[in-house]
Amino acid sequence: MKAVLRRAKEFMVSEAGPTATEYAVMLALIIIVAMIAIQSLGNTVKAMFQSLSDSLGTVQVDPGLGGS
Repeated sequence: MKAVLRRAKEFMVSEAGPTATEYAVMLALIIIVAMIAIQSLGNTVKAMFQSLSDSLGTVQVDPGLGGS
């Protein structure tokens, strides 16, 4: 148990501890920004396909054109 505490103390005193923490915070921020961007893009694409679907639903085919 003493060895674990000693190694933890050495880790926190060395440069590796703060550096690892900084990288973890940066990674968390990058993930949050990516999730927001993906959600926004998803909503935009959904609205685009809904608009297209609505437009196709209102198209009426003239029976005299190209019918057999």
